[in-house]
Amino acid sequence: MIDLAQPWTLVFLLVAGLLAGAVNAVAGGGSLLVFPALLAVGFPPLAANVTNSVAQWPGYVGLVAGARRELVGQGGRIARTAAVAALGSGVGCTLLLVLPATVFDAVVPVLVILASLTMALGPRLKRLIGDPAGGARDRRAGLLVAVFLAAIYGGYFGGALGVILISTLALFAHDELRRLNALKGVLSLVVASVTVVVFAIGAPVDWLAVALLAPSTLIGGFLGALVARRLPENVLRWAVVLLGLAVGVALFLQ
Repeated sequence: MIDLAQPWTLVFLLVAGLLAGAVNAVAGGGSLLVFPALLAVGFPPLAANVTNSVAQWPGYVGLVAGARRELVGQGGRIARTAAVAALGSGVGCTLLLVLPATVFDAVVPVLVILASLTMALGPRLKRLIGDPAGGARDRRAGLLVAVFLAAIYGGYFGGALGVILISTLALFAHDELRRLNALKGVLSLVVASVTVVVFAIGAPVDWLAVALLAPSTLIGGFLGALVARRLPENVLRWAVVLLGLAVGVALFLQ
């Protein structure tokens, strides 16, 4: 789908990947930058969605690798939530592939807008939730159901999945937010791994775009963690929110 005769397309996607990695390092929601970038260079919504989902995988690997210490002592919680996340992601991927593309075209503007609004409300949700107590027990049934539903969303679309997951974990799992953020990385990686396998078999993934975006997103995450510390998180967050809302409205009006 990428026209190699137009170098600007390659540069545009490389820059989008770098920026997405930087946004993920600070505010989360970088996939909401890559998705409209793919639309801008001519990808249909379905192809943009599956290509974006696959391209995010290396970034989640880096996140988990960098959060190993925070995962210590969470073995049981990881096993339970990862299992339901894998199942939910499989359901979401199956729905995406089985339902007609017209369904996705109709639903995706709503999903983009909802994901953008979720990002906008992220800080407020954190303030309302606060830091959960480390010694209390998880609300296990609610946690597993919520992770399963979030994973269905992640398998079907995935924009701002990290924001949805961290809000879910903070509501139902009692632990420090830094440890829950590490668990969010694991669950995001699980969802992404399922999408990579399923979409590689039966979805219109553009592997050249993945080859461009995946490493640039990973590099952007490392560089962004250094550079973006100098920028207010709210600036990056609201830039992504406004872009996501604009994309959602534009898709809705098409």
